[in-house]
Amino acid sequence: MVGMGWFMCMAMIVCLVISCGEAVQEAKFEELYRSSWAMDHCLNDGEVTKLKLDKSSGAGFESRSKYLFGKVSIQIKLVEGDSAGTVTAFYMSSEGSNHNEFDFEFLGNKTGEPYIVQTNIYVNGVGNREQRLNLWFDPTTGFHTYSILWSKRSVVFMVDETVIRFQKNLEDKGIPFAKDQAMGVYSSIWNADDWATQGGLVKTDWSHAPFVASYKGFAIDACEVPTTSDLSKCNGDQSFWWDEPTVSELSLHQNHQLIWVRANHMIYDYCFDSTRFPVTPLECQHHRHL
Repeated sequence: MVGMGWFMCMAMIVCLVISCGEAVQEAKFEELYRSSWAMDHCLNDGEVTKLKLDKSSGAGFESRSKYLFGKVSIQIKLVEGDSAGTVTAFYMSSEGSNHNEFDFEFLGNKTGEPYIVQTNIYVNGVGNREQRLNLWFDPTTGFHTYSILWSKRSVVFMVDETVIRFQKNLEDKGIPFAKDQAMGVYSSIWNADDWATQGGLVKTDWSHAPFVASYKGFAIDACEVPTTSDLSKCNGDQSFWWDEPTVSELSLHQNHQLIWVRANHMIYDYCFDSTRFPVTPLECQHHRHL
């Protein structure tokens, strides 16, 4: 096992030297987002916005604009205590049945058990590409930063700037990649006790309600599209910082980060689920981190 001290040192080097992306200016919630449903369950408390889940409803918010490529980040403090049955999500998604989507889903658990983070990728309406891991910290005691960096070359999921998932554009191998649909940015909290905790065996204990997820540090540095049908501004000849190879490809240190996460914290990878996928998905055959 790679020592934690070495790992954190490497993570700092990556962020300072190699490109966890350019510094993104944080904004107020209302500048970038708006409540999308159950507005009375979306609460603003100074610099912190809270989504509340109780028996009557969950809640969600959405970005005011749509984007094609760039980096989105948000700081989240997840539901404290017994959060079994609940799901808090932070994701990017386009619209329609053939949509593209990049998901962070935080699966609640019983008090004292680790929070599970599930990531998923949809391309042209096809998902079922889940990976799950246990975090190396308690995400309920403080705010941590969750980011998605999306370019023509790759999509990268990061937790506190540590790479936890990397999907390269493998269109040259006949594998579809999300690059031609603008996406909004979303977050929500809802009851999913039919599947979220231990496959649905542990149900939501409503005596602990309301369940509250807290947010701050709202940052979007991405190419905003004027309309979802006009993508020329973002996929033309203009070059953006996220198009640079040093950003859209993993550095040596970022590869070390990902290897460390997979070796020490990953608990499920669809690539190895032969029950669901008797034939290994094509993208898994070309994944260098397997």
